[in-house]
Amino acid sequence: MSSIGKDYLQTVIKRLKYYKDLGDKTFEQLVEWDFHYQANPESNSIAVIMQHISGNMLSRWTNFLTEDGEKVWRKRDAEFEEQQKTKEELIAFWEEGWDCFLSAVSSLKKKDLKKKISIRGEKLTVTDAINRQLAHYPYHIGQIIYIAKAIKNVSWKNLSIPKGSSAEYNNTAAIKDPAKAF
Repeated sequence: MSSIGKDYLQTVIKRLKYYKDLGDKTFEQLVEWDFHYQANPESNSIAVIMQHISGNMLSRWTNFLTEDGEKVWRKRDAEFEEQQKTKEELIAFWEEGWDCFLSAVSSLKKKDLKKKISIRGEKLTVTDAINRQLAHYPYHIGQIIYIAKAIKNVSWKNLSIPKGSSAEYNNTAAIKDPAKAF
């Protein structure tokens, strides 16, 4: 694999694991009811967003090099309905989706990156399909975090630099010389 292809895939996997970890750390802070909280009838709950992300991952990344990414067995509309799954069931479905996606990306070879695949009949390179999901999944994970922060309020444990703590963070050893980062 060329250095660029290898670097790209390593970076993708690193970023995907980072966003998954943000979701995982959010779920640790939540109780059963929190997953099903809805601000209003038009809003999605965390459970619904998790169902959608996982359903999307399973559809898009199962046999993705040989089949359209929108599988006939996917029930996308049902992903947006409250299914009253338990916290454990939701997390198991979340893990199933991530396992499918990360396994698919981890199995790629250099020659695969320029291959054409289809999603709902639209032809994309594998690289474009990955980039599409790198925008899609973090968008929804941000929604999950926003809802969780609203629910937990002052008991929320920050996943990044807390408000008002940037100067303190910048003065710690956590900030490295960017020139030495690579």
